[in-house]
Amino acid sequence: MLASPDPSIPMRALLASARRKERALINLAQRLVRVESPSDDKPAVDACVAMAAAHAKALGGRVRLHRQKGFGDVLEVRFGSRHTDAAAKPILLLGHLDTVWPLGTLKRMPCRVGDSRLWGPGTLDMKAGVAMALTALEMLGEAGMLDHEIVLLLNSDEEIGSPVSRPITERLAAECGAVFVLEPAQGLAYKTARKGTGNWRLAIKGVAAHAGVDFEKGASALLELARVMETVSDWTDLKKGLTVSVGAAGGGTKTNVIPAEAWAEVDVRIARKGDGSRLERRFANLKATDKRCSVEVTGGINRPPMERTPGTVRLYQRARALAAELGFALDEAATGGASDGNFTSALGIPTLDGMGAVGEGAHAAHESIVIEHLAPRTALLAGMLTGT
Repeated sequence: MLASPDPSIPMRALLASARRKERALINLAQRLVRVESPSDDKPAVDACVAMAAAHAKALGGRVRLHRQKGFGDVLEVRFGSRHTDAAAKPILLLGHLDTVWPLGTLKRMPCRVGDSRLWGPGTLDMKAGVAMALTALEMLGEAGMLDHEIVLLLNSDEEIGSPVSRPITERLAAECGAVFVLEPAQGLAYKTARKGTGNWRLAIKGVAAHAGVDFEKGASALLELARVMETVSDWTDLKKGLTVSVGAAGGGTKTNVIPAEAWAEVDVRIARKGDGSRLERRFANLKATDKRCSVEVTGGINRPPMERTPGTVRLYQRARALAAELGFALDEAATGGASDGNFTSALGIPTLDGMGAVGEGAHAAHESIVIEHLAPRTALLAGMLTGT
């Protein structure tokens, strides 16, 4: 059932405002994209963070930089003021400014407008979403609708697992009543569930020997790895949304040498939190079939799943009602990919994801966003920021 629209939220006026600001929004997104910011290059990420911080400060945001050593700085900006009602908690707008693209990518993937799209590395994932958030906050400020506190958190390490930003994200999320994640939409849909992720490395040690002279004295690490790979792959359970995938493997030295070492990298996706702990136990208990070999296992669950909770469903239902006022249908979707929203959802905080741009090609050469969706989706984001 569609939730009742809130007559106190002037959605049509917000849409008109978003349309007036569309060109400025695109320009802001282009400026952010043209400051390349690969996760592993601190000066580059910091330059993009500084640009976003300056823009947010010009909008009246209270800027705080969480300085990081070896990683890009994390940007926290607060808008509005804490409500006098202690029960009225802030809203967290969550995003990231790092990308998967190395410096110099713009030379072969220029940031440009064409075919009703904005193209370029990081446009969809997720600098357009950041530009949408800053524009929505500007709209609310101009309309006098920033009557409660909104916390904008832009991380610098999301694409590499959020090793330094995770505790900041979790601490700020714990203050808030809801989290809106600026990751790209799933098609046209908001995301109400994401799989959790895990990564393991399997290192096998065997016994080297001459493959012709001393074959029986050798213990093949590659053969043992093949057995282990088959074992862990069999843990996949599609009905539970659980997948175990060996994505990379290697070993050995020469064809005439029984290989003494081999390795594999394993990707795991889980739909339910309990499956993570069970898999961690199973990986920890792996043993070699050939007693002359040994198995070393490292890794674990990196992000817990973002499960479809009642709180998240309520946020989605509100968004769907507001979208209907704007004249478009808003579906919900689940995805196998993870985001920083997985962390906040696992804390029990209602989290709605995929509230950024519409487009395709994240992490691919055709990465782009569809311009026609910018204004309506920015108006919807602004409407959601008026309360939960």
